[in-house]
Parts: sequence; C-alpha cells; structure tokens
Amino acid sequence: MAINILIVDDSALTRKAIRRIIGMLDLEVDEIIEAEDGLDAIEKMNGPVKIDFILADLNMPNMGGIEMIYEMRGNEATKSIPVAIVSTESNTARIEKLMADGATDYLHKPFKPEQIRDLLLRTVGV
Repeated sequence: MAINILIVDDSALTRKAIRRIIGMLDLEVDEIIEAEDGLDAIEKMNGPVKIDFILADLNMPNMGGIEMIYEMRGNEATKSIPVAIVSTESNTARIEKLMADGATDYLHKPFKPEQIRDLLLRTVGV
C-alpha cells in the first residue's frame, strides 16, 4: 500500500532534500506534497489528497509544527495522521513535551537518509 507524505518546512531547500531522500529509498510512496508552514499544511490536509504521514519542521512563520499538531488533533479528519517533527531542537525536555503534545516521532537535523528511511518504516511501515 503506497502512502502520501506531506513535508512541512519553510525552507524550500530542506523540502527538496527530504523529497529527494524519500525518492532514493525505494519505499512505497505514492505522492509527496509540500507545504511552507503549518497553515499551508492544514489547507493541504483538507485538500483532495489523503495524507498518511507528515514530516514537519518545528519553527516556521505563520504556524509552527507544534501549533499545527494542536490544530490537527482538534479536527476529526486529521487527528490520527502521524506527525514526525524534523528539527534542530536538541533540548530533551522540549522533545519529550513535543511527544506528549501529539508528535509521533522526532528526527534531529541534520539527518542521514537512513534516518528518514528508519523513521518511515517504524512509523508507517512502508
């Protein structure tokens, strides 16, 4: 079963890098959709493509990753979509709070392609 992934990051370069890594991993991915912030992501989640998994930055303009998760968890249509935060955040207490607040997983930037693969395998099993 192929999945649809939403990459949410205000850096076009980071989105492109993650897209390229996912493409190289030979995983069952149907579509990769990009959003530049949490507001854009919420709009895309309510669009025609069913989102199965989200990779989101923490700090973005307009709406950051954690605000996006709060918004998602309050919406019946999006509350069960797994969200992995991909960030430079290294404060263990902050990461634990992110997980308690609804993030499914966490990946520290910079990351290696294998870490993206492992994250996708353990979170959505592709």
